[in-house]
Amino acid sequence: MEISARNILKGKVESVEKGQVMASIKINVTDPTTITAVITKESAEKLNIKEGDDLAAIIKSTEVIVGKE
Repeated sequence: MEISARNILKGKVESVEKGQVMASIKINVTDPTTITAVITKESAEKLNIKEGDDLAAIIKSTEVIVGKE
């Protein structure tokens, strides 16, 4: 599967809960073990991010796209 998204988290489905309109899919993420984040230089400098720092990757999105191979 080829898509333009840069951060793809692969995993196994833990559960599927289907409602009348929506379905909730829980995915146990195993791969990749590295997430690439692209942020502004200003933000990197403001946060003083350096190699070896402990950070949290917070994914901000209005939607999650699910792909099955």
